[in-house]
Order: sequence, then structure tokens, then C-alpha cells
Amino acid sequence: MQIKIEKKSILDIDADVIVVNLFEGVTTPVGVTGIVDKEFNNVISEFIIGKEKFEGKFGKIYKLPLVCKNKKLFVAGLGKSDEFNYVKIRDITAKVVRSLGDTDEKVVSILHGAGIAGLCPFRCAKMIAEGALSGIYSFDKYKSDKEELKLKEFIIAEIDDEKFEKAQKGMEEGIKTGEAVNRARDLINESSQYLYPETLAEYAVENSGVKTTIYGSEKVKEMGMNAFLAVGQGSVHTPKLIHMEYKCENPKKKIAIVGKGITFDAGGLDLKPPSSMLTMRDDMSGAAAVISTMRAISEIKPDVEVHAIVAACENMPSGSAYKPGDVIIAKTGRSIEIDNTDAEGRVTLADALAYAEELGVDEIIDIATLTGACMVALGTVASGIMGNNEEKIKEFIETAKEAGEKFWQLPMDEEYGDTLKSDIADTKNTGGRMGGASAAGVFLSKFITKNTPWIHLDIAGTAFLDKANSEGIKNATGVGVRSLIKYIIK
Repeated sequence: MQIKIEKKSILDIDADVIVVNLFEGVTTPVGVTGIVDKEFNNVISEFIIGKEKFEGKFGKIYKLPLVCKNKKLFVAGLGKSDEFNYVKIRDITAKVVRSLGDTDEKVVSILHGAGIAGLCPFRCAKMIAEGALSGIYSFDKYKSDKEELKLKEFIIAEIDDEKFEKAQKGMEEGIKTGEAVNRARDLINESSQYLYPETLAEYAVENSGVKTTIYGSEKVKEMGMNAFLAVGQGSVHTPKLIHMEYKCENPKKKIAIVGKGITFDAGGLDLKPPSSMLTMRDDMSGAAAVISTMRAISEIKPDVEVHAIVAACENMPSGSAYKPGDVIIAKTGRSIEIDNTDAEGRVTLADALAYAEELGVDEIIDIATLTGACMVALGTVASGIMGNNEEKIKEFIETAKEAGEKFWQLPMDEEYGDTLKSDIADTKNTGGRMGGASAAGVFLSKFITKNTPWIHLDIAGTAFLDKANSEGIKNATGVGVRSLIKYIIK
């Protein structure tokens, strides 16, 4: 599907379907919706609103096949005007596109929105583009009967010269962001039968859009990354350290983004129950987020140097697997007693964070499906966020909100680390269920040794969903991609 913008009246664009917006409670359409209403003999005000009692509630779409000019008319409800925000533009666009997914039209939809009164045309068009790409997304790679993609064009109409230029830039950024989110979804939805450390590394080389270096086990061992290697030693697939680099002249800052890359998590010798393994292909959602983010960054080209790090491995049970009670010396020299082999993500991240800090970056962000405790605390609505720099945490939360993603700060007081105290090592890798997300944050903080500003994102509850979210997305969500991209370019 091609997304584009045309500097024409909504009525002058060659399209099979016209989509207009309506706020809840409006009885006399104004603006572009009013223009379309008059063009089609007051069909919106007199028939759709008057006779059919369409109220404009958010997410509701009224579809009307029109004989006039052989066009169809969709009226998309935006809800109450005082509750409206940019994210709702993305969500309603996704719903519109999903409702058009099986249509036979070639040139399909115009959604005016770049010029909704009082709103920024850049942000409106960006959200429209993201929503359209989200709405068209599906993962049917292994289905025999694939749905043919019939939706060919999605057009934004904006006739005002100044708004058009801003909207065009917003649309372009929205396309790059939306495509990045969908690439992350594809990676996460992919079966771990085909996506394992070696193939994830190959994907990063071919698709990250930036210089990518892959380190095998021998080199990783030379680097002293024993914690990372220990987690992966039970699998027939060898661990891979992936380092992606985006560089520019005179960068304003240097950022490292670190993604948890457990391509399948069986729990190791502390084996998970079978039902808990069913979706453990999603345990590399953090890795998918940073790889996809790098592709978008390579296209948007911000004046920020970005390094993306993934310590990719599988956590499997075997005769060579690491064991409860093992003591491992991490890259920083800190010793870790393995209390539970199913708390493996933080063990790999310990070395990945140390590697990132050695790059001399100004700040580090890690993103990981880290703890079931975070899922218990926040459910599937918000992701957890912690770190060692309050200013950066607040900045990220606000930036994520603009991107349409929710992060909630969890405490990371030193007392949460009391459960990690070991009799034989510097720390245990876990200490029980109580306050587990915060304890994991404290654990990770011990491997940031140079006091580099660091943010930890726990996406355990938001990365993979059993039920469709507000965009209509089920299974892999690609959470974190939008926030990371926006944070970096902002």
C-alpha cells in the first residue's frame, strides 16, 4: 500500500472512498466534513446523523455506498473533542484501514486530518501514516490461504500550502516509523524454529541499514562476557553479539540502545511450564525493537550517534546448560550466583550494558521483556521504566506519551536489592517474586559502573498480546520502537 499526500481539495482527488471525521455530539458538520456534506446533498447531517443517529463515538465508523460520482463515504467517529489527542488519529486510521482491508478498490482512502483545527499538521499526518501501516499489518507467512493485499493507495488531502509542507514531512517520518514497527512485529511473530541467534544476526546485517558487526562465541569470551555466554551454552545455537552503529558528523550526543535478545526461553534447567513456553519466541522483543529502530534512524538521519547492542542467545535445558548455584564472573568482574536459570535476561543484559558503557556513550537505554512481576504490576496497558537518572526517565515518559506508548515509573530503591544478596558471590540473579521488577532493575544497575545515565524499559506485559489493542493488533505489538525513534530524533 502506498501512502501519499496531495495538495488538493478532498473532493478533487481521484479515490473510491472518502473518509471524513466527526466529533461526538456534532449535529452540523463543519470544515472539510461540512464541505463533503454539502457536496453530497447533506447526507451526513440529514441522513447519517439525523436519521441514522450516528453520534461520532470514538472508533465507530459509518459506511455509506454513494451513487453520486461512484464514491463511497466513510464517517469516522473521533469521540469527544475535549478528550481528543494525536494518538487517537493513529488508532482511528488503523480502524479505517482494517475496515477497508478486503475491499476491491485500487485507490482507496482519503483521511483528512493533517489540518484538523488547532492541531499540528506534522503530527497529524505522522499519526495518519503510522495508523495506516498498522491497520494493514498482518502476519500470515505460514498460512496457506493468504489474504490478497487489495488496498493500493491511502491519500491524505491538504490544500493549504503551509500545512501541506508540514504534513508531508510528518507523513514521511510516520511511514518510516510505521514500517519500523511492522518490521519489529514480523521479527517477534516469527517462529523460533527459524529465528535463532545466527539468523537474527544475519537479519540485522541485512536489514538494520547501518554498519553491523557480529561477534561469535570466541570473540565474546575474549571480551570477558561470561554471563552472556553462560545463558546460551545450553543451546545448539551459538550466541551472537550484535553491534549496530549509526554515525554522523558532529553528533549532539551519543546514545546506546540495548535490546534483550533471547530468541527462545525455555527457562533453562529451571524449566518453564509448557503453557508458559508457547509464546516465548517473543523474548527477543527488545532486540527486535532496537534493530528496527536502527533502520528508521538510518533513514531519518538525526544528528545523534546511535549504537544498538543485542546479546542474542537461547535459554535451553541440556547437559551443557548453566545450572542453579553456578557462579559466573560478568564482564565488569562482578560475580553472579545463579539462583534461577529462568531469570536469564538480566544475566545477558549485565554484559551487554557493560559493553555499551565501554563505548563512551552519553546515555544508555535497555529494552527487555524482563519480568513477570512487571506484567503483574502493570498488566498489558503500560510498560515499566526505571533508571539512575530522574530527568532522563521523565523525558522518556513524556516523549513516549507523544508517540502513543505508556510507560510507568517503578521504584528502584536499594532495599529492593536486599533479596539479591548472596553468601558466595557479589549478587544473586533473582531473589523471589516480591518486588521482582524493581529487584531486576537494581540488579542491572550494578553493571553500570561509570554512572552513565541509564534507562531500563520492562516490556514484559506489552510486547505480546492475547487480545487486540486499540490499533487492532494482536500478538507482537512492536512496543518501544515509536518511543525510541522519537526520543532519539527529539
